[in-house]
Amino acid sequence: MKNATTPNHAKQNIAIQATLENVDCRDGMKQLKENVVSLILTDPPYFIDGMGDDWDTQKLKKRVKPGVIGSLPAGMKFSVKQGRELQKFLTPVAHEWMRVIRPGGFCLVFSQNRLGHRTAITLEDAGFEIRDVLMWRYEGQAKAFSQDHFIRKRKIATEEKDRLLQKLGGRKTPQLKPQGEMIILAQAPREGTFVDNWDKWETGLIDVNNPVINPTQFPGTVIQSKKPKERYGHMTAKPVDLLQHLIRIFSAPRALVLDAFAGSGSTGVAAILEGRNFIGYEIEPEMATRAQERIKAALHEQQSPNIIM
Repeated sequence: MKNATTPNHAKQNIAIQATLENVDCRDGMKQLKENVVSLILTDPPYFIDGMGDDWDTQKLKKRVKPGVIGSLPAGMKFSVKQGRELQKFLTPVAHEWMRVIRPGGFCLVFSQNRLGHRTAITLEDAGFEIRDVLMWRYEGQAKAFSQDHFIRKRKIATEEKDRLLQKLGGRKTPQLKPQGEMIILAQAPREGTFVDNWDKWETGLIDVNNPVINPTQFPGTVIQSKKPKERYGHMTAKPVDLLQHLIRIFSAPRALVLDAFAGSGSTGVAAILEGRNFIGYEIEPEMATRAQERIKAALHEQQSPNIIM
């Protein structure tokens, strides 16, 4: 990754490089030098019932069904402990992000809406400045559950069941229809002015001249993009056009983009399509292999033979 340490304006004739390692990012990032990454774009585990640092896709597929986690409706699967575990897990990761990112570099982290505050606090404690909260807008499926069937299963008199059903009046678990997911926008402190920082590091300013999504409009904090039809075996895959949109706005051409939780490799594909260098880490061997295959294909399509695996 030595090429990533040189100023972008000196790399115009160097082929795009993409690296995806099958390793825990907490170990992998220790091999990176300081101030080599221009943009962090990632989707960490949300620590909801097995979706943590012990994430296992095959086990989760057996436990997670539409609207249901384990044997309970998703609306009933809640614990304050989830947020605390997420923050504990992200703390050393965020400190590594702070070490490897360039001054002024942006850090974009997807987060479940009710855990966004934990993600933001973790980034801020690591030294990042919280700039904004973006929203990936999509059309989800309603996940609220009626309680009627729980009442009918109770071993109580029919009259009492009817009374409870009437009193609840069809009310459901506290979940409105999901239509978006938070993206915490953080930034590493700049060195000097915006101009001076850009001149040295090519970070800290945004490019709104030709956004990928709604190219005729000035980019906003709410970004509409459909969920991907092809998820490449990953449960929480993100659309490539959304990732391209963010990469184009928040990094310069030939910049180094980091995804610490690479999953199926969508961020790497988006980075290549946008002419950026990429480094990613994925702890699951099967998923890492799929991500590497996608990245190789993207590089081939871009006619860039300089891939490192």
